[in-house]
Amino acid sequence: MQNRITELFKIEFPIIQGGMIWTSGWRLASAVSNAGGLGVIGSGSMYPDVLREHIQKCKKATSKPFAVNVPMLYPDIDKLMDIIIEEDVKIVFTSAGNPNTWTSFLKEKGITVVHVVSSLKFALKAQDAAVDAIVAEGFEAGGHNGRDETTTLVLIPAVKEKITIPLIAAGGIATGSAMLAAMVLGADGVQVGSRFVASEEASNHINFKEVVVNAKEGDTNLTLKELAPVRLVKNKFYNEVQKAYADGATTEELKTLLGRGRAKKGMFLGDLEDGELEIGQVSALIHDIKPAAEIVKELMSEFQERKAELSSL
Repeated sequence: MQNRITELFKIEFPIIQGGMIWTSGWRLASAVSNAGGLGVIGSGSMYPDVLREHIQKCKKATSKPFAVNVPMLYPDIDKLMDIIIEEDVKIVFTSAGNPNTWTSFLKEKGITVVHVVSSLKFALKAQDAAVDAIVAEGFEAGGHNGRDETTTLVLIPAVKEKITIPLIAAGGIATGSAMLAAMVLGADGVQVGSRFVASEEASNHINFKEVVVNAKEGDTNLTLKELAPVRLVKNKFYNEVQKAYADGATTEELKTLLGRGRAKKGMFLGDLEDGELEIGQVSALIHDIKPAAEIVKELMSEFQERKAELSSL
């Protein structure tokens, strides 16, 4: 299957694994790349020396292309960028910030740059910054999200109408049917996050994986907009946040409640009560934990089946 995304990244299938904190280490990234997609190391939860280790191990585990995701809010982002250059990473996904800050620097080094956005406004800014492709992520997605709450169904055609560079859809995509729908809406490829959380190679805690496969519709919600909007599983910590809102908590009080290390506590260490559990709405459609290669295979198989069914109508 060849299109603008497979050609850009030199991959077999237009499936990108989301670069998620506490989840997307070298094992997951290399497994997805070996299966024909684009694996992505999520650097947002890594110290610089840890990122270097993951890049080096990923190179040993796969000869296929892989990428690194870098949140622009990372405090030592210059150190991450230096490592990316030193380790000769070919593809970088930037997120949660201004694409103008690092795009030209990376492209001057011959790196393919993709920026993640949650609105048409920021998609246009990313295109103006000369990124090579855009990930447009809908409100359904897990983790940090857009304040406007624009759904994938609306966001993808809105962005497609106004940009000329390759477009990757994200948010609510965990099946081949959803992949096909996103591409019918105008996407050239899809970024899949939550489905890979429930993979054998994902580095998050097994407790968190089991929460994901047991999740039901309505078990997640977007909250903490005053800080950084994030979609969470409803647990004890989430209920404490809602109580704080009901009590009229200030932004500073919300920051104090959040504290430090909530995401690590929940997703990496498996504290299901007091940890922050970031996952998308589509978790309600995820029912098992399996190897990443099987997930890629199932996505493509269902995509092709649904595509054939539509063509026969």
